Amino acid sequence: MRRMAHESHPRFRVHHALRIKGFVKVENLAELAGLPEEEVRSHLQAMQQEGQTNFRENRGLWQLTPDGREAYVIALEEDVSRPGFREGLAEKYHRFLEMNEVFKALCADWQLRDGETNDHADAAYDGACIKRLGVLDDEAQPICHTFAEVAKRFDGYAARLAGSRTALEGGDQRMFTGVMCGSYHDVWMELHEDLLLTQGIDRVAEGSF
Repeated sequence: MRRMAHESHPRFRVHHALRIKGFVKVENLAELAGLPEEEVRSHLQAMQQEGQTNFRENRGLWQLTPDGREAYVIALEEDVSRPGFREGLAEKYHRFLEMNEVFKALCADWQLRDGETNDHADAAYDGACIKRLGVLDDEAQPICHTFAEVAKRFDGYAARLAGSRTALEGGDQRMFTGVMCGSYHDVWMELHEDLLLTQGIDRVAEGSF
């Protein structure tokens, strides 16, 4: 019998998303947490009153305080402490790591060509890179759905990756490796960090960047 996907508490989803993002605006945090902006803002303000978050008003960015990071460790353990939870993710995680190596090489090919910065003047070369990303995404989609079968808070990644791919195929070159713009690379790195945190894996020890 298939176990029901775990539903994290909304406050934890906000806490977890903020731990992944680091410095973030409410709208971007809401996208990752999968919650309405007003609900996210309410949780952030409650956490601020408890000394767990800071708000940089001049930039509109939220971040965790040291107390918030400490509280996160406890909240995470409460969220994942159920039989078979981490094991359910680990079943497909090894395949994600294999794809991560492919993705890193693909990003390098997109950014560099023959040891020089890719000026993106060769449409055929860029098109080949985008096509390879499409192949990777076709493999990543079902794995993302498998993660979501373990925990519902993973259910947004497949759609976000697909959206970045669509925008890239539509001509927005930022959507490959652009930073802080919702690029495929942005979403992929968030998914990887989510998987690392959730499973209690140290990125340095694992050697996957």
